[in-house]
Amino acid sequence: MKNLKLYVSAETAGARIDKWLSENIDDLSRSSVQRLLKENNILINSQPINKNYKLRTDDIIDINIPEPEVLDVIPQNIPVDIVYEDDDLLVVNKPKGMVVHPAAGNPDGTLVNALLFHCKGRLSSINGVIRPGIVHRIDKYTSGLLIVAKTDKAHTHLAQQIKDHSFTREYIGIVCGRMNISDEQSKIDAPIGRHKLNRKKMAVTDSNSKNAITYYKVLETFDKYSLLKFTLETGRTHQIRVHMAYIGHPILGDDVYGKAFKGIEGQCLHAKKIGFIHPSTGEYMEFDSELPEYFENILKKVR
Repeated sequence: MKNLKLYVSAETAGARIDKWLSENIDDLSRSSVQRLLKENNILINSQPINKNYKLRTDDIIDINIPEPEVLDVIPQNIPVDIVYEDDDLLVVNKPKGMVVHPAAGNPDGTLVNALLFHCKGRLSSINGVIRPGIVHRIDKYTSGLLIVAKTDKAHTHLAQQIKDHSFTREYIGIVCGRMNISDEQSKIDAPIGRHKLNRKKMAVTDSNSKNAITYYKVLETFDKYSLLKFTLETGRTHQIRVHMAYIGHPILGDDVYGKAFKGIEGQCLHAKKIGFIHPSTGEYMEFDSELPEYFENILKKVR
């Protein structure tokens, strides 16, 4: 157990506790601060408080950071396409069909199992024992690039970039229906939350939803399909898939929000590009990936 004691100065008074702690303690993200508050591992003047608490002059903050849980996810020697790696992070090109982290129905064979073997367990602990190192996710049947943090400091830095919308995420996908080609981007601004009837699905809804913004540009059209580039401002679960179904152009092969397509399993969507500021060097880095073979084969079919 790591223990910290902080004293609130007049200059700090008025700040919201979860925001202030995440901005001033390197190893704590805002979500991890909120988790510690919920577990009463952060006390103000020896009393539990909620995440909305505004700090007051002379408050005494006691923080108890528990030791990381013993990881029960097994490292597995599964090949991983590492695009880039250093002491802080990795950029991985995930194949279509691979689950990112263990969950019900997928206890092993995931990207996390592979990364634990490759990195010898050296991954950030912020997202808990099941999702070590995972800063952001892509769906099982979405292929492409994602970033993995080795340290909590790198994880916090990268997560903040995603929150600030300064993290570049560009996807390529094939959608159903012929759309008009334009040199300009189009914008979908529609909140996403859990589907009211099917809790495994997401939907555009005003009920218990979060703002979601997707930009898209039509690159090429075919008889019944279109090739699009997507850029994310937010990163909600299934965001591109939900938004495209919402405007009547579901991702090709998406049997959850559209319909299946012979020859592929799941949606034809590829995370082609990511860009970010390196948490240690401050340098902007950008990585691009080739369209995978399955995607090129589908393009040939729809052409």
